Amino acid sequence: MGFFSDFKASLLKGDVLSLATAVVIGGAFGKIIGSAVDDVIMPIIGLITGGVDFTQKFIPLHGQTTDILVEAKKQGAVLTYGNLVQAIINFIIIAFFIFVILRYADKTKKKEIVAPAAPAGPTQEELLIQIRDLLKK
Repeated sequence: MGFFSDFKASLLKGDVLSLATAVVIGGAFGKIIGSAVDDVIMPIIGLITGGVDFTQKFIPLHGQTTDILVEAKKQGAVLTYGNLVQAIINFIIIAFFIFVILRYADKTKKKEIVAPAAPAGPTQEELLIQIRDLLKK
């Protein structure tokens, strides 16, 4: 019975709920970044590279005679390295945005943690004077 009560307690802790929230937000964030890459960044890269669409890049493995990915897949197996390029670009952009967000959060946290200055206590001389006066009594 102790196992299930411990399990229930760990589920109700803030850590598990925070993790679940982070997973959901991360999934939505991934879709936003995917759209930004597919719809904004890759067209710009395509413009710079002369209209190259990386997602359509492949290496034929069965001697396909076409340059169109869909047709090449019908003729046999292909190695679609363009999708890997796309995934790497997505990863770099997601990592950059997460870095920016964490850096901002860290700066915000440091501003909040600033502790108030400790009240100034008596100096060593003042303490020695107090001790001397107490010893005289």
